[in-house]
Amino acid sequence: MTPRTLLLAAGLLLAAVPATRAAEPAKQARPAAAQPAAAGVYRFTVGEARVTALSDGTLPLDIKPLVRGLPPGQVDALLAERFERDPLETSINAYLVEAGGRVLLVDTGAGQLFGPYGGKLPASLAAAGYRPEQVTDILLTHVHTDHSGGLALDGRIAFPNATVHVGQADLDFFLDRANIAKGMPPRHHEEAVATVGPYLKAGKVKAFTKRAEILPGVTAIPTPGHTPGHAFYRVESKGESIEFWGDIIHVGPVQMPHPEATVTYDIDQDAARAQRLARFAEEADTGQLTAAAHLPFPGVGRLRREGNGYRWVPVEYRNRE
Repeated sequence: MTPRTLLLAAGLLLAAVPATRAAEPAKQARPAAAQPAAAGVYRFTVGEARVTALSDGTLPLDIKPLVRGLPPGQVDALLAERFERDPLETSINAYLVEAGGRVLLVDTGAGQLFGPYGGKLPASLAAAGYRPEQVTDILLTHVHTDHSGGLALDGRIAFPNATVHVGQADLDFFLDRANIAKGMPPRHHEEAVATVGPYLKAGKVKAFTKRAEILPGVTAIPTPGHTPGHAFYRVESKGESIEFWGDIIHVGPVQMPHPEATVTYDIDQDAARAQRLARFAEEADTGQLTAAAHLPFPGVGRLRREGNGYRWVPVEYRNRE
């Protein structure tokens, strides 16, 4: 996942300043685009649970090398149908749930591990009115960097009072250095040690191996394929529910109409495809409210069947309590 350089854009921005103004003070020539983007926060309720979508940022993702099972020309055509193009600006979403006296955080973003991309979760968390020490539980959908990278910052635990919940199979895979010889990129092991490792040493990790209620109203649902321990989390409150998807989908414009398409990052291609086909069918049939890590922020909506594929229906926007 190597983002394209921004040097060209920066050069064009500098070139846009008229020569006649070159002698003016820098503060007068500073473009509005230099201002930081507002933190990404979107709040809603599920029963009595208060859910807040938090943006960790976005990054330009090269789609044609990523998608497997479809020719590059078809990928471009699918993107164009939705007025998108390669690289596709891709969200990194996390979700905070306040329910039953606990503060749950689903995934932690990329932290400091994606260079200039990601790492905005702390700002979004603060904008939502929360401090890291208030988080009681972290629900990791899996141990890939853009989901676990925010666990530790500058080598220190970022959420000092939180217990990390994660699939045991992911711990076994990413923390076992022997898997490098079997094809796991060394970086994946090193980053897992740096992020999940401190919580393991502190006794703050609770792993699961099967579908189970891990907290009151919170069910972990193993969905192995993308990674060995990939999981959904289902939160229920007062007869309503939401499922947090993790990486069962990366490229909405492509994998919604063609759920059979996989991505390079799927460790078990066949299992990842099977999980998506099964879960999409189930979610569409039930109208289940879902939250996806890499669909456009806030990444919350439902699936509807459309031909042999699906259509994503985002939730309506609300700006009120």
